[in-house]
Amino acid sequence: YRFVVTGHVQGVGFRVATRRKAKAMGLSGWVRNCPDGSVEGLVAGPDRAAVAGLRDWLRRGPPGAKVETLEWQAVDAPVDTGVFMVRR
Repeated sequence: YRFVVTGHVQGVGFRVATRRKAKAMGLSGWVRNCPDGSVEGLVAGPDRAAVAGLRDWLRRGPPGAKVETLEWQAVDAPVDTGVFMVRR
């Protein structure tokens, strides 16, 4: 799944917290800041409940974040299995 989160989501540890949460849930993918102030990422995993759990967490984000919108879209994109990284 590809996601884009808007709101006050940069400068609050959103990427690091997303990576930590995804890794704890056994998910793979990446997350990065975008020039428009949003946070974008790609997530995959064999456990649908874990993927849904991350989606639910992204709607809130870490403390200090103020999520306005979450775009969530199924995509066919390669993801390195077992790795979730912060991209620059």
